[in-house]
Amino acid sequence: MSFHPEWIDWMPSPPLAPCSGPIDFDHLERATFGDIRLEREVLSMFLAQSARLLGAILAAPAEAAALAHTLKGSARAVGAFAVADHALALETAIGARRDPSQAAAELEEAVAEARDAIEGMLG
Repeated sequence: MSFHPEWIDWMPSPPLAPCSGPIDFDHLERATFGDIRLEREVLSMFLAQSARLLGAILAAPAEAAALAHTLKGSARAVGAFAVADHALALETAIGARRDPSQAAAELEEAVAEARDAIEGMLG
């Protein structure tokens, strides 16, 4: 049997430059195949997880790099690309043995903005 790429129902890739808001809802819609209930469930889970992870990052500096790595993956999954970028910056700062305080503060702000956007969407 021959391979026919034209027969494949391709899923569009995320944009090269995600939206400028705290949550890229277009990305989330693609990731959840347009299922509104799934979007709401995923966002609710991210609300809880982001709060828990951020609290742990701020409370347990020894584990902050691993926790930031986890937060980065979760944020990318829901389209919270600014959170993911700031989590990566924190992870990088810790790995390079630089002062992580600025990166942690920026991550905290990005998480707060994403959570506000999500709470606004969820009502």
